[in-house]
Amino acid sequence: MKKTKLYMDTVVDIQVVTRKSREETEAKINRAFHAFQKVEQACSRFTSSSELMQACQKVGTPVEISPFLFEPLFFAIEIAKLTEGLFDPTVGKIMEEGGFNRHYVTGKIIESPSSASVSYQDIVLNPQTHTLTLRKPLVIDLGAVAKGFAIDLAAKELKEFDGFVVNAGGDLFAGGVDQNGDPWNIGIQHPQQKDTIIGSIKISDEAICTSGSYERRNPNRLGSHHLVNPKTKQSPNEWTSCSVIAPFAMMADAFSTVSFLLGVKKGRSLLKELNLKGFLITPELQISKVGGI
Repeated sequence: MKKTKLYMDTVVDIQVVTRKSREETEAKINRAFHAFQKVEQACSRFTSSSELMQACQKVGTPVEISPFLFEPLFFAIEIAKLTEGLFDPTVGKIMEEGGFNRHYVTGKIIESPSSASVSYQDIVLNPQTHTLTLRKPLVIDLGAVAKGFAIDLAAKELKEFDGFVVNAGGDLFAGGVDQNGDPWNIGIQHPQQKDTIIGSIKISDEAICTSGSYERRNPNRLGSHHLVNPKTKQSPNEWTSCSVIAPFAMMADAFSTVSFLLGVKKGRSLLKELNLKGFLITPELQISKVGGI
C-alpha cells in the first residue's frame, strides 16, 4: 500500500509491504503521517503560532517545550558543538534575509527580531525540566534536522511491517525488505537532470538524506542557495550534492548538511571518522563514495 500527503513543504510518500488487513495498515500509515504534522506544528519557523516561534518570543525566560521540539533542537546543538558552529540552528535570521521566509501554503512572509551576532551558545536547554531559554533575540532554523526527526517518528509507527519506506522529498528511511524480499534499492537523483538517476544503493533499516545546492536557490542572491555557512553567510559550492546514509534519518539529515558545508576534503574525512556512508557529487559530476558503498 502506498499513500502520499504534503507536510513541511515536502511531498511525503509512505509505502508498506504487508499481509495485514487494509484497515489496520491504513490506521498505522495515518499515525505515521500524524508524526509529520506534530513535528511541523512544533518546529516550523514559518508559522508564528508554532511552538518554536512562540518560545522564541520569550527571551531570557525558561519555556517548557514538548519532545517534538526539544529532541531535534537538542540534537542540532550537539551537532553544532561537534562542528564548532559550522552547523548552527541559529542561522534562521540569515535564512530570512536570504529570502527563505515565505510559508509554503499561505504565502505569508515572516520577519523576526534578532540580535546582530548570535550562535548556538545563546540557546540553553535543560534536559531535566525540558525547558528552552534564549539569551538573546534570535531565529532558530531546524530545517536540517526536523524533517529527519519526523521520518524517524513515522518509521517507528511502521516497524511491524515486513517492509516500508518513509520518503519525504527524497530524504527517507527504508525498513525491512521490498516486495521481493530484498533490501530496498534507492535511486539518487542527478543534480542537473531532475528525472534522471545518477546512482543507486541498497539499504535496509537505514536512512539516506541528501543536501543539494540545486534544490532551493536563493531568490535574492545569484549563485547562492539554502545551504549557508553561518560564519561567512556564504553558500559553499565544492559539492553540488551530498547524500549520507546513517542508522536514523535525523543523523543522515544533519550530516548531509555538515558534509556539504565542510567541502570535499573535510566532508569526506568527517564521514569516515564517524563511520557513516556517503554518496557525494561535485559540480563537475565527479562522484565520491565513502564507507564502502
